[in-house]
Amino acid sequence: MEIRVLGPLGAEVNGGSIVPSAAKPRQILSLLALYPGRVVSVQTLMEEIWGSRPPQSALTTLQTYILQLRRRLGTAMGPGTPAGAKDVLATRHGGYLLQIPADSVDVHRYEQLVSAGLTAFEAGDHEESARLYRRALGLWDGAALVDVRHGPVLEIEVLRLEESRLVAIERRIDADLRLGRHCELIAELTELTARHPHHEGLHSQVMVALYRAGRQGSALEIYRRLRGRLIEELGVEPSPQLQRLHQAMLTADPQLDIFSGPKRTSTFDLFAA
Repeated sequence: MEIRVLGPLGAEVNGGSIVPSAAKPRQILSLLALYPGRVVSVQTLMEEIWGSRPPQSALTTLQTYILQLRRRLGTAMGPGTPAGAKDVLATRHGGYLLQIPADSVDVHRYEQLVSAGLTAFEAGDHEESARLYRRALGLWDGAALVDVRHGPVLEIEVLRLEESRLVAIERRIDADLRLGRHCELIAELTELTARHPHHEGLHSQVMVALYRAGRQGSALEIYRRLRGRLIEELGVEPSPQLQRLHQAMLTADPQLDIFSGPKRTSTFDLFAA
């Protein structure tokens, strides 16, 4: 079985899709897929589908949805498969689980690559770090579970995944900045800061990229616009790190050079207290 949650929901067995068309079974499959090999409790599944007010028939209805998923799974597996659908989508005390290897789900492979990318960055191997982060981010095909309705449980999981994706992008850019790829990053960072207008880490990165590309004025203008937006919309000044980065650009601090400063430091933390 191969399952994709980093984009539209996909689940295939022997080349055939087992993704149901109905909304609630799709939610159940998505939630089980996020925890391969682990029991997801009946209470959690019911909370995802019905929130805090499940109907009287909730348990029976949930069992019906599980049965529907097993039927699709059994059809795709075929009669000659040693393990039956009940062995793959198994019942356990208090819940259900998908008995599949964790790396059958794209999010598990993504998280492994992200972890390896961070290890490489902290070891100073920025080329390998950037490569691993690119592989991790290449597994994404749009927003997580973009075609699945999100109840309260999936909503939290999707927010977690999207935040993880943004952090991975930021770390990959940090590695690329260490490798002197500032000119190639400017267009990407311009788009990212437009999408995340209050994200100071991304703004610090585009400031550094512009500064190293010989565009000090543009870098300072980024800071001026961000500061105005933060004050006007949130009533706060930029963080001390960003203020120190701004001051460093005004004084041409050598720490802004590509190969200066501590090698394990992210761009945003370069001027942390």
